[in-house]
Amino acid sequence: MSNDRMIAVENINVPGRTSNVNAEKYTAMRAILLKVLPAKGPGLTQAEMGKAVRPHLSQNLWPNGEKSMWWVKTVQLDLEAKGLVIRDSMSKPTRWHRK
Repeated sequence: MSNDRMIAVENINVPGRTSNVNAEKYTAMRAILLKVLPAKGPGLTQAEMGKAVRPHLSQNLWPNGEKSMWWVKTVQLDLEAKGLVIRDSMSKPTRWHRK
């Protein structure tokens, strides 16, 4: 990974707190997640998100998909905190879609 720039991300579950993560991986996963998440409900479960992003992963950033689920969750929580992703907590299991 050639880029060591960091970017602050939010977590919908911990309002007001930010964490710094690798900007290159964040930006790449953000684009992938927004591409695979449907625009309307019912949306995708966490497991479905993980499967949906796999074909789009860069081998340079996530060799063999390593740690991609951590990035899916981190980006999903950040996008949710920013109001770009909606959680349908009434469905079981929980599902997410774009706003």
